[in-house]
Amino acid sequence: MSRKAGTSAALAGTEGLLRADAPARKLPGEKLSPLEYAIAAARDELIRLQRPDGSWQLELEADCTIPAEYIMMMHFLGELDPALEAKLAAYLRQRQAGYGGWPLYHGGAFDMSCSVKVYFALKLAGDDPESPHMARARAAILERGGAAACNVFTRIALALFGQLPWRGVPYIPVEIVLLPRWFPFNIHRVSYWSRTVMVPLLILCTLKPRARNPRNVDIRELFTTPPSQERRYFRRPLGGCAALARAFFCLDRLARSLDGLIPRALREHALERAEAWMLERLNGEEGLGAIFPAMVNALEALSVRGYSPDHPHRRGAKRALEKLLVEDYSSAYCQPCASTLWDTALASLAMQEEGSAGARAAALRGLEWLEPRQLLDDPGDWRTRRPHLPGGGWAFQRANSYYPDLDDTAAVAWSMHRSTDPGRFSFALSRALDWLVGMQSENGGFASFDVDNTSYYLNEIPFADHGALLDPPTSDVTARVVTALARVGRPEDRGALTRAIDYLRREQEANGSWFGRWGTNYVYGTWSVLSAFAEAGIGPDDPAVRRAVSWLESRQNPDGGWGESNDSYEPGRAGASAPSTPHQSAWAVLALIAAREAGSDAVRRGIEYLLRTQRPDGLWSDPSFTAPGFPRVFYLRYHGYCAYFPLWALAAYRNSTAAGPGTVH
Repeated sequence: MSRKAGTSAALAGTEGLLRADAPARKLPGEKLSPLEYAIAAARDELIRLQRPDGSWQLELEADCTIPAEYIMMMHFLGELDPALEAKLAAYLRQRQAGYGGWPLYHGGAFDMSCSVKVYFALKLAGDDPESPHMARARAAILERGGAAACNVFTRIALALFGQLPWRGVPYIPVEIVLLPRWFPFNIHRVSYWSRTVMVPLLILCTLKPRARNPRNVDIRELFTTPPSQERRYFRRPLGGCAALARAFFCLDRLARSLDGLIPRALREHALERAEAWMLERLNGEEGLGAIFPAMVNALEALSVRGYSPDHPHRRGAKRALEKLLVEDYSSAYCQPCASTLWDTALASLAMQEEGSAGARAAALRGLEWLEPRQLLDDPGDWRTRRPHLPGGGWAFQRANSYYPDLDDTAAVAWSMHRSTDPGRFSFALSRALDWLVGMQSENGGFASFDVDNTSYYLNEIPFADHGALLDPPTSDVTARVVTALARVGRPEDRGALTRAIDYLRREQEANGSWFGRWGTNYVYGTWSVLSAFAEAGIGPDDPAVRRAVSWLESRQNPDGGWGESNDSYEPGRAGASAPSTPHQSAWAVLALIAAREAGSDAVRRGIEYLLRTQRPDGLWSDPSFTAPGFPRVFYLRYHGYCAYFPLWALAAYRNSTAAGPGTVH
């Protein structure tokens, strides 16, 4: 790989199965059962994927909007890389669905915004609009209402290229950064990801630059009504209150009409404030917020504000994006971010469960890499609500000092306490738990990055048609925090722990499952909570546990595995069946083992499924997207989930049904 020494080669290739009675890699001097054989093969391959510095970083893949936006960014800046553009275009063409458009995840339905961006990117890259794949895409887009039906972020991108008028996007002036914290709408009332995306976008939407577009490409053919005549750009956000949405639309029109009255000095002051906010959080070569949309907006805002291509800020912002590229000889895509810290924490937990000397040593190397990355005295937006709380969190990415993540922090604390020498991490553990408890929301739950980020009315504003402006508490994150707090068992954490468990009991669905905000979906949420309950001493006879076990057993597929599509995030689709996947089967097995069902027929069949689907290299693979970035809007495929979760499940089964590591079945 020319730009990223990633793991494509390790995770690509044959999809062959390693059956319980099939040969695997021979380990000299060992006579192993099929279970131990599978565990050893997975362990050795995962150790091989560990980086020399002790971290794990496996690929994180999103839908085709990200590589499409990368092509659009190069044209916006007028900085074309023909070889890279050709590879990105090849990746996009390969993922066109049979219905002509592009989905948000493998096997998903047509998505208008994704399809329009990909069509535009391919046309920018030189694809003939009359070629068969472009004609099919255009027909699919027009059949479903045309490009005017795109979401807000896509319409803003098209407005920057002059493809539709600015009245087709919400009015978001840069003066928003000046609004005080008590105001009903300000940048501190929205989530971290919304904030980092929004601030540079405010600069772009206020200055309204025109993309360079060196090839002078347009996509007028995707509109059923000429863009200048279209009057139906705004549609209601996903769900919510119709009256409140109408009120916000009226406010949007009123504010837009008053834009010309804003004093020039005030506007320039706001632009400088937004620019300073952005520069303070540029995060070196990891990028603003360490997430692709914010990073692209920041780079484009820097160019609009007059930073030359060789300016250190602009070079660093561009390098941050280049580091997300994954290339092979014929195609390339761009990751939405790097999941280094999350992968390292979870891989370490899997290694600890496996328990051999080599696995424990690999886990320790991972923890030694994690320890100095704890954010202790760093600035952070979370301090807005907790100014006196000492730091102690970890981020999701390799570096993201302003935005530690409670989910990652709890996972790291969990792994540190499981280490062979937890005392060596006592300081880090203490600071992590103090920070986690201090970030508990009023309802007893825990969110990913913020506290009480629950101004739900903001999801009705015209800008928020994706319905993901906020970061409220969720069951899966709360469960991870409960796991860490209960495992360490500090007396001072009992009150926070009790309130968090009460929150989880309230959040249980009527069918016995729990919603999975950051993993797909109810299988993930249920695994998270049952693992937490086990650590908290909530036994298998607890009614909530029994309902969850019954639900998991009812969801098992005939092949012994479990599967759940991202369709389950759609209204009325929570019970939809889906083919089994290795990662979801591992979550279900881990959940049942946590509920002391290791000896059940359901667990046995789940283990047989994992043994049957293991690849010759020792790992597992599946094209399914494993998690939402934002439910119904943006989905992710963590390639690592098919590496460490099945290993974790097999080792947990072995450890729960025998004397421990090394026992032959």
